[in-house]
Amino acid sequence: MTGHARDPGLQPERTQLAWRRTALALTVIMVLSVRLALAGDVAGALLAGVAVVGWGAALRVCWRRGTGSEPSGTYGRALPLVALATAGFAILGALLVVRGLW
Repeated sequence: MTGHARDPGLQPERTQLAWRRTALALTVIMVLSVRLALAGDVAGALLAGVAVVGWGAALRVCWRRGTGSEPSGTYGRALPLVALATAGFAILGALLVVRGLW
């Protein structure tokens, strides 16, 4: 066999759909976090702002990966950024729960 290209099958489509689901999940988490944070005081508004900024950065990565428009040299940086945003939302959720208990 000479010169045959590898058939990727449906793997690229599954990968794009997974990134789109990740973007959707982060959007829902951001909306809920902002809703909870804005129910409080100025500190809550600050947390809401941080949530929106983290969501924007992660959404940009997810969108570029989901549409396949990301340059090939940046593939290694996408997952740590999304993981950082996810961890940030987890910390934000914990802060909101602790703040709500006091």
